[in-house]
Amino acid sequence: MKRLLILSDGKAGHENQSKAFARMLGFGFDVANVAFRSPLAKAASYLADRLAVDSLSLLRVPQIAAGEYRAVVGTGSGTFYAAKTLAKKLGVPCAVVLYPRGYRLSDFGCVMAPAFDRPPRLANIIRIPANIVAADAEFYERGVAEFRARHDVDGRKAVAVVIGGPNKCATMTPEWTRRELERVFSANPGCAFWATTSRRTPADVEAVVDSFPWDYKLIYSRDRFNPIPAFVALASRMYVTADSTGMLSEACTCGEAEVFALDNLKPGRHKFRRFADGLAAEGCLGGRKKIDMGPKIAAAKKLLGL
Repeated sequence: MKRLLILSDGKAGHENQSKAFARMLGFGFDVANVAFRSPLAKAASYLADRLAVDSLSLLRVPQIAAGEYRAVVGTGSGTFYAAKTLAKKLGVPCAVVLYPRGYRLSDFGCVMAPAFDRPPRLANIIRIPANIVAADAEFYERGVAEFRARHDVDGRKAVAVVIGGPNKCATMTPEWTRRELERVFSANPGCAFWATTSRRTPADVEAVVDSFPWDYKLIYSRDRFNPIPAFVALASRMYVTADSTGMLSEACTCGEAEVFALDNLKPGRHKFRRFADGLAAEGCLGGRKKIDMGPKIAAAKKLLGL
């Protein structure tokens, strides 16, 4: 069986979604890095696309021989034009994850578009409620084993808290963090409490997290171990700051935890709010219902002829 070609813009969050998509389609893959030659080249790609001009000269792409791959996959704006252009050159279908705003949609064999981007209802667009996450049993088993080597997991129900950080649509202050963590502790008496911060967590917020009586804590500025797979696999409840769309996606797709969003979002109908509201509408927040990507992956496979 031929493999899929994944185009990467170098962003782990994008590349991981492409890899998860390929695995869920049931294919192996190779990863090739791509980039526009300059910011001007990226701007020019939108005009070129509108004029139906597919030019690899705007891009830095590796040499790929025809006949090696069944399809091209890309996630993120740095890959959209490259994916459709290279796919045409190779004579294979093209699939992208996230909404390729500004490009002609008809050139994509399949678009896995987040519902919060409000994509049009077209035959080649599949709306997804969250990021694509590979529910890989081996990955979680390995994560649990590594976690158990660091922490003695007892028989109590575990409450896991994932703290992200501020962005253009979310705030995070020490005062808010302390208030939310006090609420989490008071709502879950008798449980084991686990926490992790992230690379985006401000130092003053990390200090607040550090001050609570956790049974296990990971302060990212001091330790880069990733406890998330174990949290997802073992926790009875997970609390995730609403800015952390990737972590909310994983918690709402895998494991059996009851998932709650810690709402640090700014007012307004921005995409982070639409994302959280969409998960709530699916029944994935405030409950244990998990996202089933199976039917959407089956539809994508059919669109791509795989």
